[in-house]
Amino acid sequence: MPLPEERREHWEKVFREKAEDDVSWFQERPRTSLELIARTGAGRSAKIVDVGGGASRLVDGLLEVGHRDVTVVDISEAALARSRARVAERVRWIVSDVLRWTPEVVFDVWHDRAVFHFMVRPEDREVYRATMLRALARGGHAIVATFAASGPERCSGLPVQRYEPEELAAELGPELRLVESLHEEHVTPAGKVQAFQFSRFRRAP
Repeated sequence: MPLPEERREHWEKVFREKAEDDVSWFQERPRTSLELIARTGAGRSAKIVDVGGGASRLVDGLLEVGHRDVTVVDISEAALARSRARVAERVRWIVSDVLRWTPEVVFDVWHDRAVFHFMVRPEDREVYRATMLRALARGGHAIVATFAASGPERCSGLPVQRYEPEELAAELGPELRLVESLHEEHVTPAGKVQAFQFSRFRRAP
């Protein structure tokens, strides 16, 4: 995995050079993520963080259904600028590598679609876990989506670690209990099918 500055430069280049719907992970409406967040039972005032949210339209969907406390964290300023241009409502935007981020708020819901699977080094996964536990309230929910075992081995030119739900649960540790999981066949803008798994965890109260 690239070093921190190389990671930042990589993703800035991606979002400077490619259109929003010209990247494989683009979704017009992230239905699975919205559905799983709704299943947490989080109220409209719940604190929700979308890690690696960048230019994702999840924030749009959350605001549309009435959520009022949304934070988006992404390593790329260019990606966040695209979302800020779309979303007029007040959202907390944080430019940071999740591995270097120090959360200042405790969240009720942690959402990550396709960041954790880039953590191919054990030491990076350890930092990610520690950051998640600092950020996630007791009794809070974590929704983590990665490529499934049959998914791609690389994304955006970088290697990824693929998971099935039980493998992901073991990796994230005993403080998070696997509540549910599902597979999704994501169709990219280029028409390719990518196998994802989405897992929802709950932290012990």
